Parts: sequence; C-alpha cells; structure tokens
Amino acid sequence: MCGIAGILHRDGAPAEPVRLKAMTDAIAHRGPNGEGQLIDGSLGLGHRRLAIIDLSPLGRQPMVTADNRYILSYNGEIYNFTELRAELTAKGYSFVSRTDSEVLLYAFAEWGLDVLRRLNGMFAFAIWDRHEQTLTVARDRYGIKPLYYREVGSTFLFGSEIKAILSHGSTKPQLDHEGLSEYLAFQNFFTPRTLFKGIKLLPSGSYLQIGINSKSLEPIQYWDFDFQEPEIARPLAEYVEEADYLFRQAVSRQLVSDVSIGSYLSGGIDSGSITALAARQLPWIRSFTVGFDLNSASGVEMGFDEREAAEFMSYLFKTEHYEMVLKAGDMERIMPILVYSLEEPRVGQCYPNFYAASLASKFVNVVLSGAGGDELFGGYPWRYYRAVVNDDFDQYVDKYFAYWQRLVPEASRQALLAPIWSSVKDCLPRDIFSSVFRSHASSLTRPEDYINHSLYFEAKTFLHGILIVEDKLSMANSLESRVPFLDNELVDFAMKLPVSAKLTSLSEVLRLDENEAGGKGNRYYQKTRDGKVVLREMMKRYIPSKITNRTKQGFSAPDASWYKGESIEYVRNRIINSNARIYDLLDRKTVHGLICDHLEGRENRRLLIWSLLYLEQVMESYL
Repeated sequence: MCGIAGILHRDGAPAEPVRLKAMTDAIAHRGPNGEGQLIDGSLGLGHRRLAIIDLSPLGRQPMVTADNRYILSYNGEIYNFTELRAELTAKGYSFVSRTDSEVLLYAFAEWGLDVLRRLNGMFAFAIWDRHEQTLTVARDRYGIKPLYYREVGSTFLFGSEIKAILSHGSTKPQLDHEGLSEYLAFQNFFTPRTLFKGIKLLPSGSYLQIGINSKSLEPIQYWDFDFQEPEIARPLAEYVEEADYLFRQAVSRQLVSDVSIGSYLSGGIDSGSITALAARQLPWIRSFTVGFDLNSASGVEMGFDEREAAEFMSYLFKTEHYEMVLKAGDMERIMPILVYSLEEPRVGQCYPNFYAASLASKFVNVVLSGAGGDELFGGYPWRYYRAVVNDDFDQYVDKYFAYWQRLVPEASRQALLAPIWSSVKDCLPRDIFSSVFRSHASSLTRPEDYINHSLYFEAKTFLHGILIVEDKLSMANSLESRVPFLDNELVDFAMKLPVSAKLTSLSEVLRLDENEAGGKGNRYYQKTRDGKVVLREMMKRYIPSKITNRTKQGFSAPDASWYKGESIEYVRNRIINSNARIYDLLDRKTVHGLICDHLEGRENRRLLIWSLLYLEQVMESYL
C-alpha cells in the first residue's frame, strides 16, 4: 500500500526531477516508510512506500527488472501473489524480495496486459517499458485504489491523489463547472470527471497505454460487473455453503501481512462476520468502532449509535476493542484536514470515516473493512423495488434516476446553478445517469433483470464512491484498508446468484401498486429486514441471530438534528453567510431556500448541507 506519481513528456522532453519530487512529496502520508524517484529520459516515476509485506529495503520502488526493461511504481496488495510467484518461478524467473510488487513486475514482463485478468487484489500501478517507450497505467477491477491523470499539452501527469498532479505546478487549480453540476445531482461522480478542471479519474477495471508521440488518451476497460439471473437456480442451502467457503477463503487471503492487522466493527453483519473469522486466525485482534452522542438527536437518528452491538460482538470474538464517540463539533474541527485529504467529495457525510481511520491507525497498520457486502448481495432492497416493473428500459431509468438525485431537485437545478448555467446547461444529469448502463440495457423482460441492473448501477457508482472515500481517508492516516468482500472469486459468485437468494420480498412487492412500492413499501421492506439472504444465512454460523436479524443501518452521524441545533451557527457562518465563496458558483437565494427547508423541518436536506459545507471548504483550501 503506497502512493504513486509520474510524468511522461510525449514530445520527448526530459522529465524534471524537481517537479517529480514535489508530486511525490504531496502524497507522503500514503507512504511514510520510504520514497523513490526515477528518471528515464522523458519519463519520471515517483513512489511513497507504506511497507506491509517484506519490510526490508528490497521492496523499495520504483522497481526495475533484472534486464532493466521494465520499471514499476505500484500501490496496492495482490492477494494471490504467492500463486503467481510459483508459476513465474517455474518459468525461470527468480526473485530477490518477498514482495507482491516484484511479482507484479515480472508477471507484467511475462504476460503483458493479460496479467490484469490474473490479479486478485487492489491496485493502481504504472509500468514503463524502456524498449517500447510505452507507459501502462491501470486500476483494479472494482476501483479500490484510485488513479488520477491529466493532460497538459504533450505532458501526461498521474498520481494516486489529485494533489500530486496539482503539485507539478504546470497549471493553477480550477473548478470544473460540469463536475460540480454532476456532483450536485448525485452527490457523486458517475463519469471520469472530478471537481478539478482537466483532472480525470481512470475508471475502475481500466488501463491506459501511452507512448511517445501518442495522440489520444482513451481508457480501455478490461473488466466489468455482470449481474445475471442463472437459467436454473440451485437450492438456497447450496448457495450458503459456497458463500461460506468463498468468504472464509477471502478473509484468510487478506490476513497476509508482516505488520499488525485490525478490523472495523460496527453493529452490522458485514464487519461482524469479517471480525469473527479474522479473530479465529489472529487471537485478540484489535477492533474499532465509532459511535455518536445522541443527546440532541431525534427521530430515526436516535438509532444511529451502534456501540452496544459492537461491544457485544467484541465480547464474543474476544477482540481488543477501541471506541470513539463523536459529537456535533467534531465535524467542524476536522473539516479542513478532511477536505485536504479527500479532495473531491463523494457519497455521504464521510467525516466519521476519517475519525474511524484515525482511531485504527493509532494501533494497527492494516484494517479490514466490510465495504461491498451490501452492493454485491442486495443490501438496499428499498432502492431496487422502486423500479421493478417497467414498460421499457427508459421508464426504468426515469424511475431510478428520480431516486438517485440525492441533493438538488431537478426543478431547482437551473435556479441553483444560475451563475454558471451557460457552461453546464448541456450537462444533463439524466443522460449521465443513463450512460452508466452502456450496453447493459438489453434483454430486460423480468423484474429480476431490472434488479440486476440496479445492482450493476450501484456497484459501478455508489460502491465506487465508497471505495474512494475508504482509500483516501485511510491513507491520510497512513493506514491500509482491505475489503474482503471484493475478493475476485466471491464477487464472481455474487454476480451469478439469483435475485431470490438476495431478496425475499420481491413477490410481495409485485403485488403492491406503484405508490405503495415507492412509499409505504419502502418503509415496510426495511422493517422486514429483506436483503442479503445468502449472507444472513451464512453469517448465522459466526454471529448471533440478534445481529443477523437487525434492521439495516448505515454508518452516519445524526447531522440532520445537529444542523438544526448544536451546529446551526457553523452552518450559518459557512454557507448562509452572504460572503461565502460558493456564491461565485451558486445562486444565494436558491441555496438559502433549500437550507431553510431543512432548518424549518419541511425537508431533510442534511446531505445537501454537508455538500455545501464541503464545497465551501474546497474553495478555501484548493482554489
């Protein structure tokens, strides 16, 4: 787990050591155990090392093959590197370190781009072929590790974080108006855009190859999610057995480390089951929970604190358990460093994640996370059920798009963006939404097909956003975060599960009318604990039924209450203030109206308020 950065001058001009060093220094938090820069003519590769496997200097990067042809700068963990190493050794390769980095380097030398389909793990890497004068940059299947890039004339810049690219100094940071419009529609980015003009995120499961005198930079996708209904479903018990085997194997793979490992432990089944299995191999494993002070919370937010359930599981699994309790003012205190660390905002109000990573980093170097369980196994049934019966694909898109407009109602969009409307009027949120599906809109005949398309959409967008947050906020604390649910074999299994092995209430939903499915049905199906059927059955082997039967609860602070109470002055000072920087981009009257809807109890706009607070800090910190 590390940070990478680089420069390639496609016109053949020499790479600048001083600029490469500045790019690498900007991401020093990603690798406090070492650094390296290598210049090869027009190519410069930089690296910051967080040593996890083989802590010796033999793991230093950039790493070069024995024949001096290939140079690697790599961030991530390849969990099947031992098997790949054995295969390469049989082919005559020899290794001087125990690192997965060296295995990746020689695997690329042997198989070229075909190696991407062989890797089971999380990665973002850059490999320079000296003979062909070609640079290859790539990301893992699911986008666990980020990789940003930018073209400045004939210069190609890349890095694990945006700040690495900005530190090159070739241009001043500017806000991307279309990126802002996209974010305000979805509280996420569905395209490669970011908030920073000209800086793109390489899509998950994709690579780029750039040579001297290359004309275009078009990412090539080598892998994609593919949720399909099997022709013949097997008995549920068989799926449970297979899930159990694959899940145990996934957790075991991701316990490989030469440094200390811990686990997040919420009150839910995903992190609970991971901790249960990890504790069998690592006695007295450390576990970490963040809870919330609910003295001023109200309504559904009264149930947001999960410490009691986490403490119970810690007792069962005999973990060395640590907790932190967040209060209203903790958001205000952390906002500047959070925005500097995360750079571009993504899904949800993520400052609790920063505190969780900060807590874990005080005790361990690696932490296991439960991310991915919901998105792969159907953890959000109230979303999928909104669009299960449709006349055609366009109607399905309309229904699901209406739900995923998370921040600003479509009716308010033009008024809100009035100061920059001329530059964003052609950036249509529905078109962006629809484009996520690409060619996956064929063969839609059954409700199960639409649910599988919803699963595809959320894995490509919502899960991807979660993973970006997970990476940035853990690495800000020099902590490696691993996600066992995103083991290749477990994901392949999940994509081929029938919907009936994920959701129990589909037949009941089909008996409801349209209004019930979107309204009363929404609340009803959360109450009945629908979703993740196979996982719930499997996890009964590891965690008690009072945990497996709990209603789904996200990791969220009671901010809706805090914004109207203890944090109201912060909200007023930052974004109701007429001098706020966001009003260079957004209409003040429209913003105030939307915020007043929340403060006066007409609508819950906590996500919008959070996003505006974040954007104000972005403009202060970066622009």
